[in-house]
Amino acid sequence: MVDSNPNFLGITENKWREYESSSCVIQQLPYEHTSSFKKGSSKGPNAIIHNSHYVEYFDTELGIESYKKCGIACTSPLDFKNKINQEAMEYIQQETAKHLKNDKFLVSLGAEHTITYGVFKAFQQKWNDIGILQLDAHSDLRNEYENNRWSHASVMARIHELNPEIFQIGIRAQCIEERTLIDSTPHIHTYYNHTIWDNEKWMDEVVQKLPKNLYITIDTDGFDPSICPSVGTPEPGGLQWYPTLKFLKKVFEKCDVKGFDIVELNPISIDDTTAYTMAQLCYKLIGYKYA
Repeated sequence: MVDSNPNFLGITENKWREYESSSCVIQQLPYEHTSSFKKGSSKGPNAIIHNSHYVEYFDTELGIESYKKCGIACTSPLDFKNKINQEAMEYIQQETAKHLKNDKFLVSLGAEHTITYGVFKAFQQKWNDIGILQLDAHSDLRNEYENNRWSHASVMARIHELNPEIFQIGIRAQCIEERTLIDSTPHIHTYYNHTIWDNEKWMDEVVQKLPKNLYITIDTDGFDPSICPSVGTPEPGGLQWYPTLKFLKKVFEKCDVKGFDIVELNPISIDDTTAYTMAQLCYKLIGYKYA
């Protein structure tokens, strides 16, 4: 189902949802070409938008209606037609750059994680010292997967080639190739979930190391399947809701977060829990940006 109202939160007042008057813009990137386990992430962006209509405007933690601090415009989904792999990434980069040129705080809702490469490359062209924070179950550092260098399992390998500082949180599944790369470079900082799940000391350690300018990419499977079951590749033992929010709030307080994405939601079941949770997360992070 494609939602007849593509507006985030279902905002009714034009001044808080129109592109020209909004500081925050949400772009939908339903690109899915390399899904390897459960397919269906192309429906993820629309599922988040649809479920956002049931999220309360008022944030009980921040004590504000966050959307009135910035305005939130939502673009129509990009049409990838026959664009795949590198051509699709160049298309995403070009479209992303248009919003950055207009000085928008850009949120990208993706299908597969590959979209982050095109988005981040546009951010890096505007801020050449920007780093990237990745919340994920998987490192996504394979040089290629299923004979494709543009696989969702290789997105961070492609981003690593752009030479930013990479910070990975919640990792709990990887191959030996990925571990070898991590161990051989000082630019990838990986925090495995089995080492951080039962304490919060890691939070301040990570935040202190983060660069001032930062982009955040959130793979929905970074969260535990008990919170977000509808993902392409679920992994047990994931991130929990409130500790993750506590960490991300610290990140927004310390860094100048330029934008973020949420990817790999796979809404193929009748359970809307995951889509609603990611809609909540999206709105929460916008609130952290503008509170």
